[in-house]
Amino acid sequence: MTLRSVLILGGSGFVGRALCETLVDRWEAGPRLRVPTRRLANAQVVQPLPLVDVLQADVHDDAQLDRLLAGCDAVVNLVAILHGSEAAFEQVHVALPRRLAAACRRQGVRRLVHVSALGADPAGPSHYLRSKGRGEAALREAGLDLTLLRPSVIFGANDRFLNLFAQLQALFPVLPLAGADARFQPVWVDDVAAAIAACLERPDTIGQVYECAGPEVKTLAELVRLAGEASGHPRPILPLPGPLATLQALAMEFAPGETLMSRDNLASMTVPNVATGQHPGLADLGIAPSPLLAVVPGYLQPGQRCARLDTWRARHR
Repeated sequence: MTLRSVLILGGSGFVGRALCETLVDRWEAGPRLRVPTRRLANAQVVQPLPLVDVLQADVHDDAQLDRLLAGCDAVVNLVAILHGSEAAFEQVHVALPRRLAAACRRQGVRRLVHVSALGADPAGPSHYLRSKGRGEAALREAGLDLTLLRPSVIFGANDRFLNLFAQLQALFPVLPLAGADARFQPVWVDDVAAAIAACLERPDTIGQVYECAGPEVKTLAELVRLAGEASGHPRPILPLPGPLATLQALAMEFAPGETLMSRDNLASMTVPNVATGQHPGLADLGIAPSPLLAVVPGYLQPGQRCARLDTWRARHR
């Protein structure tokens, strides 16, 4: 199928920005990319890109979702949250996919690529994993031409993962760490973006679930240590036992500003965030996943945050 217009929900977010840049690179004269956002200021990073049309809209409103989907050939759903109440997870991870599926049927849009998460399970130990699993189930029931991607934790220049731990180690002499032994298989955001692009381009990915994971399995403590070393602020890490870990997460839930960790996050980390091998992976999409050390120093080392854009700027003049 020839794609003329693709709707990208969550296109102004961390993964969405990488996806827009990837699709612009791959589809120089390709379909238009529709990126809705509640506030136009939130999409300033992708607004200057060729092929991208930023539209102010609320994707949780059925009428606005219908207007966004009208005339589209495919849709990518990246909308997700890591922190929030049970009701918030229900709205974003379950109700929105249901609403999206219904709107796709009304507008005759069959092709959908949905980004979920490793460990998604309606019977999982956390609100996050349960809501992700129920969202997947809602989309499967809709009978669309669906592809599911389940990434591990995603890292990259604008992440709120390794960057956060680097910042904390710049501030504190010792880093108490809940969930230090939790296992992850981090995947580079550009590899996830390439996987989504491949799914849009390849009809044989319809009906498949792809586990998007990097080449290395690391504990949270190892990842935090890497962030400290790459940013020039290595600090001793103090793993917290169960009760203290829960207490730290509880305190962070009620701390002012952005939530760094919650009790729901701790519950999610009881499930290893690694590929199960039960589904195809990045290699099946022709992607060789990038190791951490090939990417992380390039954006965590001092002075690298702006310089890393030079190659992309030069390519697009």
